[in-house]
Amino acid sequence: MQKKKNILSTLRACCKLAAVPLLMAVVLPNWAQAAQLTTLLDFDGNNGAYPDSTWVLDGAGSLYGTAKGLGYAGSVLKLSPPAPEYTAWTLTRLSKFNSPSDGYQPGPLLQGQDGNWYAVTVSGGTNGVGTIFRLAPPAVGQTKWTRTTLFNFDSTQAPLSSARLLRDKSGNLYGTTFDGGAGHGGSVFRLAPPAAGKKGWTLSTLVNFNGTNGTLPFGGLIMDASGNLYGTTWWGGVDDDGTVFRLSPPAVGQSEWVLTTLVDFDGTHGNFPVAGLVADKVGHLYGTTTRGGANGLGTVFKLSPPLPGKTTWRLTTLADFTATSGHYPFAPLLRDASGNLYGTAFIGGADDDFGTVFKLSPPVTGQTAWTLATLVDFDGTNGKSPFAGLVRDALGNLYGATNSGGQYGFGTVFKVSP
Repeated sequence: MQKKKNILSTLRACCKLAAVPLLMAVVLPNWAQAAQLTTLLDFDGNNGAYPDSTWVLDGAGSLYGTAKGLGYAGSVLKLSPPAPEYTAWTLTRLSKFNSPSDGYQPGPLLQGQDGNWYAVTVSGGTNGVGTIFRLAPPAVGQTKWTRTTLFNFDSTQAPLSSARLLRDKSGNLYGTTFDGGAGHGGSVFRLAPPAAGKKGWTLSTLVNFNGTNGTLPFGGLIMDASGNLYGTTWWGGVDDDGTVFRLSPPAVGQSEWVLTTLVDFDGTHGNFPVAGLVADKVGHLYGTTTRGGANGLGTVFKLSPPLPGKTTWRLTTLADFTATSGHYPFAPLLRDASGNLYGTAFIGGADDDFGTVFKLSPPVTGQTAWTLATLVDFDGTNGKSPFAGLVRDALGNLYGATNSGGQYGFGTVFKVSP
């Protein structure tokens, strides 16, 4: 119990401001693949503050995200690229949370196929422990966005839900709660749209974590073509070092979802995975741990499906973080079509532990080692402590946010150009 309290305190403090042999990554000097960093927006407190969620890029090149505020409970924001004759990006507040009763601290946005945006609030709402909301674009000829609270969590269901939601083809929303559910070990939930003729959305708890099967799922979920959900727990499992899990839909004639632990971390290959996962086309899973590995500063790992006739997933360490490469990766990785992985590290780097943007490249022909390169070392002036992840456009530019630093100290939105 004391260990749980200690790691909870660590993460909250940061928010506030069958294994195979290791494949050691080559770590290049910071200058080796340095990229150009451009600050698109400095938060000043009035236009937002302390962004900690990954932003979303639309087809027109606009960015959508959330931020806390000073004197109010947060905002949903749009950052639009400049017209050809201008250089400044334009910030628009789409929705403002005026009081905790509206919901407090909106999390990362999900754009549904219906064109609406969905997210959780970390706390607030009717019961003070968070909400799920929908934000609809203006109707034709209108300018006002419409925010609707779909669900108010209560203390037995889901306090501390802060991960991005997942939406299936039927409109169901899936998410995780960090400290909710029976026993307060966290849970996975599904929020179903109203049935025909009804108005209320229905929340179902798909699994309650109990320590043995993992506990404290902080990251979001991904889904495969068969409807299986994959995620991580920051703690719990055999060694209390966290897990990767799969949650499978009920078999025909059954009602219970089936939880399978794919990996129990042991420290050697990393421990305490906070972020969610990304997958490639053949079912490999990629993620990060915030601690453990060769240097005790976290890892990037790959999880491969069982070989034919086998049942054990294969865990490979692709990179071990160092003090200068950055560590404490809290956001999911981003994977491009060439298999490169991109991410942010909350602390570490060359400049006073202000964090980094990194790239991890697959081995070249004839080699086995992945190559870890620092693209950006934050220095405080250009931002610091990137808690959020990255999004990439068709030209290879990366976009993200820093939780603090910048001109006013309240964080930034940035662009990294190759």
